[in-house]
Amino acid sequence: MSVRVVAALTAGFLALVACSAEEPKQEQKASTIKIFAQQNADQHLSKSPFTKRLEQKLGVTLTFETTTWDSASAKEKRQISLASGDLPDVYMLIPWVDGFTQSELIRLGKQGVVVPLNDLIDKYAPNVKKTLDSIPDFKRLATAPDGKIYGMPQWNDCFHCSYAAKLWMNSAWLKKLGLKQPTTPDELREVLQAFKTKDPNGNGKADEIPMSASTANPLLPYLMNAFIYDPQGSPDYGSTLAVNAGKVQLQPMQPGWREGLRYIAGLYKDGLIDQAAFTQNGDAMKAKGDKAGAAIVGSATVMHPAQLVTIGQKDRRDRDYDAVAPLTGPSGTQYATYTLPSQPGGTFVITSKASEATQIAAIKMLDYIFTEEGHRYGEFGEEGVGWEKASPGDVALDESLKPSFKTLTQPEGVEGGWGPAAQYNSTKEFRNAQVASTHIYDQAGYERRLFKATELYAGKEPKDQIFPVWHIKIAPEQAGELATLQTNIDNYVNQSSLQFVTGQKNINDDAAWQAFLDGLNGLGVTRYLQIQQKAYDAL
Repeated sequence: MSVRVVAALTAGFLALVACSAEEPKQEQKASTIKIFAQQNADQHLSKSPFTKRLEQKLGVTLTFETTTWDSASAKEKRQISLASGDLPDVYMLIPWVDGFTQSELIRLGKQGVVVPLNDLIDKYAPNVKKTLDSIPDFKRLATAPDGKIYGMPQWNDCFHCSYAAKLWMNSAWLKKLGLKQPTTPDELREVLQAFKTKDPNGNGKADEIPMSASTANPLLPYLMNAFIYDPQGSPDYGSTLAVNAGKVQLQPMQPGWREGLRYIAGLYKDGLIDQAAFTQNGDAMKAKGDKAGAAIVGSATVMHPAQLVTIGQKDRRDRDYDAVAPLTGPSGTQYATYTLPSQPGGTFVITSKASEATQIAAIKMLDYIFTEEGHRYGEFGEEGVGWEKASPGDVALDESLKPSFKTLTQPEGVEGGWGPAAQYNSTKEFRNAQVASTHIYDQAGYERRLFKATELYAGKEPKDQIFPVWHIKIAPEQAGELATLQTNIDNYVNQSSLQFVTGQKNINDDAAWQAFLDGLNGLGVTRYLQIQQKAYDAL
């Protein structure tokens, strides 16, 4: 063979190799995404029409490992899942049930348990990227101090969620007893005493529970706000930090906290507070609200009444509960707890268990949820079943906005969307353009009912005292230390507060109170405040 022929063949072979090398690598397709998620008692995520829609859109099968909406059990099951090593591909959580904290994500990111989302978002999630770029506070929530996004939080610009520590009271009982809504702690005591002793439900039994609460809807914040600002909006925002003239302080160490505990302990001693209020979960409390026969719960510290009673009951008891404005305490204090409704940390998290193809499919799933179409189908289910487009004459929740769509009552036995698990891009415009009936006690007017109730609380938060925990960034090297300090201090505060309220410790005993303060010092509260102060000063 001539040299010329060999050279030609060699050149042709090299060109073929080069051409093959330049061909783009075909993207591998995922077949299954295993999701750890929380579902309500009447939900079956595996049967949701939105699940089917996503499967068709992505060409994958979605499987679910589920837990409940009870915060304590949901958190426990998630931690067991992490510890077991048998990870799902994706955690998809609801922030007010349970989610990953920023400190957890940083630690798990360093351990290689969770996958940073930055590159996936840049390459495969244009809707997520656009949203983060257009809402700086959202991007700020999502981004860790090292610049990485280890988990995506939800952006839920929910007005009524911003003021979670409300009191809802049975107005029918007040009317029957000839009473008005209380405006002070002393008036509240009188109302609760009447609820306990004057048979307001009319069944001839002493079965009334004057005031209830649950671990998901804590009792203390609403009552404490008549004495001192209590920043605890929910178990997710359980911090008791506040700011005093630029200095970060722990509210339970202040005299006003003791005064609040003294008042609450008096209510408990007189049998005016449900004995299970500090230990029962939300389902147990709601079972009392829904108890067959005459209603037995006079009031409860819940964000909204559907957490206490099922909306739309035949006996219409759900219409009897109205929000009570913040009480004015003996020194004129009248505070409302404010928290940013969108929480830092992450509820959408991809784990290292997911293959590259599965990671791409998962981020594309999230990207669809970020679209308005995906959001509607994701949260509310199918058009014509869970929601429909606005009609002429409809009124938006914010009456200055053009109405967009209205939600429908889901038929019994029909699966809906993913509900709050799909609220990733719930902007103020999206939420407030929804149609809401002007009849606030109808199911169709429920959102407007909450909106109007929240107006009783809005503006009563002491802006100069708010410690914006949602914007605090902790250096990665301090995250572990802070997490330990915060867990120990928060648990100790909660346990000690419960002991003082229930009489296990005497709130009037100066030695017992000093022992409580000494216990905080022993847990490192000085160091805890030092770290938080540095982070606050850096804002």
